[in-house]
Amino acid sequence: MKSAIARADSLVLSQIQRERLAYIDYKVFFSGELRRADLESRFGIAPAAATRDLTCYRGLAPSNLVYDSSAKLYTIGDRFSPISPFVVERALAWLRQGYGDGLALSIGRQIPSAGADLLSPPPIETLGTVARAIHRGLVLHISYQSLSSGASVRDIVPLALIDNGLRWHVRAFDRKNSRFGDFVINRISKAKAATTPIAKEEALAEDEQWNHQIELELVPHPKLSHPKAIEADYGMSRGVLRVLTRAAVAGYALGRWSVDCSPKHSLDSSRHHLWLRNPQVLDGVESAVLAPGFTEKALS
Repeated sequence: MKSAIARADSLVLSQIQRERLAYIDYKVFFSGELRRADLESRFGIAPAAATRDLTCYRGLAPSNLVYDSSAKLYTIGDRFSPISPFVVERALAWLRQGYGDGLALSIGRQIPSAGADLLSPPPIETLGTVARAIHRGLVLHISYQSLSSGASVRDIVPLALIDNGLRWHVRAFDRKNSRFGDFVINRISKAKAATTPIAKEEALAEDEQWNHQIELELVPHPKLSHPKAIEADYGMSRGVLRVLTRAAVAGYALGRWSVDCSPKHSLDSSRHHLWLRNPQVLDGVESAVLAPGFTEKALS
């Protein structure tokens, strides 16, 4: 039997049709469900056109979608296989930015470019399992390798995804330690949805660090000879860049941006072009342990 990819390649499909089919791939894989209205709203098409797309998709990959007549939607099939091969970077962008097609275009770059990519992107299957659990409000039973305590098996309530620039984490309530925390997705070796209900105190609305917003005041490092260059880099207004962020991700952000968070700007300015002018804002912020140069003792 020809694969879904081979069958799709054998058809004369327009680029927009391929984009819509790729959208179905990503939407179903990462949320576990799809409604006809999703296609209508995403692409601004009529119900008849959305129905034709679904008919085409099911013809190419009959095992990917299962129709739930009671809920009037499609759910992911047990033998799901995408029509268009998933590209991890586009999958991450889809999750991070909410962009829905995920189709890799075969168009050469007009301008040469390069970037510092992730050294080890998260496994796509694990990422899909975690994303579906977040979307559906499910508990996950996972095998996890912790840097501090080694291998363990635990139940978590996945709530949100965090990209710190180096690794992807899932923000979750950890039932083993009865607290909210972050889990590196690459360190999850097994993940299976559990049937236990989620308690009110395990919901994202109860995560104080996630819901608490703080304002970071970033300025050129005082030891730099030409601070105006840094002001230009970041489009600063009157020499300061104010950034609003969640307490749960503040430490990740400050580390990624190489911000000197020491009260007396004592870190090497050649490596840290920015200084956190208001380090006291990190008081009580759990992720602050990741901020370069920050220590609670220094604030006292």
